[in-house]
Amino acid sequence: MTYYHWLPNREPSDLFSKEDLVNFLSVYLEEYGDPRSDIAEALDYALSDKEGKGGSIVIAHDGQTLEGVLVLLNTGMKRYIPENILVYIAVRSANRGNGLGRKLIAFAQDKVEGGIALHVEPDNPARHLYEKLGFTNKYLEFRWQNN
Repeated sequence: MTYYHWLPNREPSDLFSKEDLVNFLSVYLEEYGDPRSDIAEALDYALSDKEGKGGSIVIAHDGQTLEGVLVLLNTGMKRYIPENILVYIAVRSANRGNGLGRKLIAFAQDKVEGGIALHVEPDNPARHLYEKLGFTNKYLEFRWQNN
């Protein structure tokens, strides 16, 4: 049986440590992942109770084993961009194709206040899942970096 936990703005120490989540995400995000330091920074932001920060983490586990993790960050915005951005979702390799990613997103959609945005690479197969769950591609994203 898989259990789901919604962790808005609090440490996940009663279930899994922040380091457990960083380790899981750094492995199971695979080619779509970020450096461990960036993952840790996103988790710190999500778990913060400081003004202008915060977010939520959804954890799926089967007893002591993490099966999936989803991380949302608050944007602090309304109307012109969604209030939340989905920055990470990862499922243990052995559970892929069994609907766990869909369940994590649906769980977050049910709990979150406001909308959810996400960025997805055009070749990421999860893109089709997001579309099935009602996400739309409203804009092309352009970025400029000041080095």
